[in-house]
Amino acid sequence: MKKYRFLSLLLLLPMLLSLLAPVSAAGQQDELDLFCTNAVLLDANHGEILYNKGANERAYPASITKVMTALLVMEAISYGQLSPSTVVTVSQTAVEGIPSEYVTGGFKAGENVSIEDLLYCMLLESDCDASNILGEAVDGTVEDFVAHMNRRVGELDCQGTHFTNTYGLHNESHYSTAYDLALIMQAALEYDLFRTVIQTAQYKVPATNLSGERFFYNKNALISNLYYTGYVYDKCIGGKTGTTDDAGRCLVAAAEDGDELLISVVLGSGPMPVPGEDDLKQGQFRESKRLLEYGFDNFHRVTITKDSEPVGKVRVTMSRQADEVNVKAQGSITKTLPKSMDVDDIEADIRLFADEVEAPVEAGQVMGVMTLSYNGETYGKLDLVAVTSVERSELLYKKEQFFTFFQSTEVKLALAATALVAALIVLRLLVFQKKRRPRAGAGTRSRGNYRGGKR
Repeated sequence: MKKYRFLSLLLLLPMLLSLLAPVSAAGQQDELDLFCTNAVLLDANHGEILYNKGANERAYPASITKVMTALLVMEAISYGQLSPSTVVTVSQTAVEGIPSEYVTGGFKAGENVSIEDLLYCMLLESDCDASNILGEAVDGTVEDFVAHMNRRVGELDCQGTHFTNTYGLHNESHYSTAYDLALIMQAALEYDLFRTVIQTAQYKVPATNLSGERFFYNKNALISNLYYTGYVYDKCIGGKTGTTDDAGRCLVAAAEDGDELLISVVLGSGPMPVPGEDDLKQGQFRESKRLLEYGFDNFHRVTITKDSEPVGKVRVTMSRQADEVNVKAQGSITKTLPKSMDVDDIEADIRLFADEVEAPVEAGQVMGVMTLSYNGETYGKLDLVAVTSVERSELLYKKEQFFTFFQSTEVKLALAATALVAALIVLRLLVFQKKRRPRAGAGTRSRGNYRGGKR
């Protein structure tokens, strides 16, 4: 506990210092200063991060680990391996070795209990023996289940997470990040049973073969006032708490407002002072509520379009109709953006595939790409398309073909070879004719000899 008190003092120090410095309302909105070591706010429907405070830094998840355990149970139910009504018998290995302060369910070896009851025990009051029992129900042994947890986080692209147990007992090798925990929560929220459990304020476990009925109450103060009052948030649909000396006080929570679904993760919080109030507040709940309210109040979905007018031109050859064609952006990009942001401030980077093309050009033909970004963050890309069609001139085309034909290396070589052959033939004919031409005086001498013979 001394270690935890020291952590609380460290967390209090920056808050006290911040109270001494004047901060404008606009600054508080733009730079939400949360009392915690790590936090993230995720637009769960679209996978976009709206707030980031060391979201990818390694931290200890404590009992938020149980969301991962619940996810694998939900998946086993969806595969038909288990059902909520499946009754399992508690093994000795599932309940042994767990520190007493981590046990709230009091399950005994040989006790028969349903999967659904175990889920409520684990997610409402953070019962740790229920986590092990569920792990064995899915994979046979706790060790195999933990290996399953680590395989699955890899599939979820959780790059900063590694588990060593099913429930969050502190271990240097048991860690995660705020962002990874948001991804795990996002996956778990796809299951209706998970949603039903985490938004339940209290639950009664019926009597079993070894126990009378038991009642469990939700420790998430955004849902229930039983443990802490003054934090209930009407948009919250549930979450999971987590606390250890090394992790501090943590909470992953989800909230809905119409079609919007936000997931907040607050890690490394603790008791915190609030101006004008004497009592310290529970930072994990107060800051989670502030973070969710910040998301709903300051962000909205915006459809970004840039197709109102041409943004460039491309030269066109082989046409008498036009020597260029205008291009414009096609389509739209939808993003979750701050309400204070002017969409006109979004930068557009234009890249044409070529400065010149040959006709024909069809309206809508893709000629390049436009990249939209703001403050170094890329929002998406739009195709740049031709605004109008440009027909090809057949006369220009055939003329170009003619010249192109005779300009080709193959044709030039063929013509050179033909010219060479023709030259050789002409030369050969000239030489042959020269050889057959009579020598001068050869015929006269012959006739003279003949006449001389007569005499």
